[in-house]
Amino acid sequence: MNGFNVAIDGPAGAGKSTVAKKAAERLGFLYIDTGAMYRALTYAALTERIDLNDEHALTALLEGSALELEPSSTGTTVYWNEKNITADIRTDLVNKNVSLVSSHKEVRLAMVARQQALAKAKKAVLDGRDIGTHVLPDANVKIFLTASVEERARRRHQEQLDKGLPSDFEKLKEDIAKRDELDSTRLFAPLMQAEDAQVVDTTEMGIEEVINTILHLVKEQSV
Repeated sequence: MNGFNVAIDGPAGAGKSTVAKKAAERLGFLYIDTGAMYRALTYAALTERIDLNDEHALTALLEGSALELEPSSTGTTVYWNEKNITADIRTDLVNKNVSLVSSHKEVRLAMVARQQALAKAKKAVLDGRDIGTHVLPDANVKIFLTASVEERARRRHQEQLDKGLPSDFEKLKEDIAKRDELDSTRLFAPLMQAEDAQVVDTTEMGIEEVINTILHLVKEQSV
C-alpha cells in the first residue's frame, strides 16, 4: 500500500483532527495536520504584524520560514523556525484569523506543495477543507466529516471549559457558522464535499464509532 492516502475533509469543529490522529495511529499511517500548518502561518503573521489581507507578504513569510510537523504522544508538535508553537496556534486570535489567511490562492498553492510532498509515497492520513478535492484528488479513501453547527459549538465549548478557559456558547455558534461561510465561499479551493467522498455525520456519534467507521472504509479499499 505504498502511497495509500486517506483524505478527511469537513467544516470547523467536526472532529477531523481528533479522529484523523487516532485513525492514523491505529493504521500505522503518518498523520499530516494540514490545519496546523495554516494555523502556524497565521500565528507567525500575527506575531510579525503582517497584513493578513496581503497574500504576497504571507506567501513570502511561509516560503522564507521552516515549518515542521513532528508526531508526538499527544498528537503533532508544530515548529516554526525551530520554535515549538504547538500551543500558540490554538488561541482564539488564531481561530478567528486562520480562515482569512488560508483563503489566499498564493498561500494555498505554497502550502499544498508542502502537503503533497509530505504525502508522496507515504501511507498517510490528511485532514482539512480541500484535501479530497484539491490537495489529494486521487486519495484512495475520501471522507467528508460533518456535524450540526449546534453540536460543533457544544464540543468546542466543552473543550474550552475543560481547559479552564472562558467560553461563550452562543458566540461559538456564531463564529462557527461564520467560518463555515468563509470556508465554503472562498474563491480558491473552497470547502466542499468531493463527489466520491463518503459522508460521515458525527452529530450523534462518539469518537470510537467515527474512528471505526473510517477504519472500515480504509479496509474496504485496501483489500
